[in-house]
Amino acid sequence: MPDMSAHQALTHLVPLAKELDENKVTPGVLGFIVFAVMALAVWALMKSMNRHMNRVDFEEAPESPSAASAKPAAQE
Repeated sequence: MPDMSAHQALTHLVPLAKELDENKVTPGVLGFIVFAVMALAVWALMKSMNRHMNRVDFEEAPESPSAASAKPAAQE
């Protein structure tokens, strides 16, 4: 019996599909849902990256005097 109802549903939807303009392509609801999920994923990744970058405590080591004197000689 379920096969019969599926067949009836398809016979009712096929004429509706023929009424659509075949030259007009739209993403539809599924395209919007996929785009929205991707946008939320990017937003979550950016928020996570920002949180991780704020936890980084980077202090640059001071230059040694020998390295500082070697740089001007190399530039000449």
